[in-house]
Amino acid sequence: MIVKRSITIRGHRTSISIEDGFWEALKTISAREAVALAALVAEIDGARDPATNLSSAIRLHVLRDLQKTIRTTAPPG
Repeated sequence: MIVKRSITIRGHRTSISIEDGFWEALKTISAREAVALAALVAEIDGARDPATNLSSAIRLHVLRDLQKTIRTTAPPG
């Protein structure tokens, strides 16, 4: 289910619409990296292509993190 969430990044409120699974994964990444959720979202926002909306950029960040985890934990071969 897609849920609209509000978050403050760089001093301004913004809303994102994102599925629960992506939101939970983003919170897991935030905790693992010991960075505030808002700071992580600000980082993603600052690095995204202006043509990509923030919700999509967050989903792509979560996907890249998962792909990185799979590459580093998968057995060789």
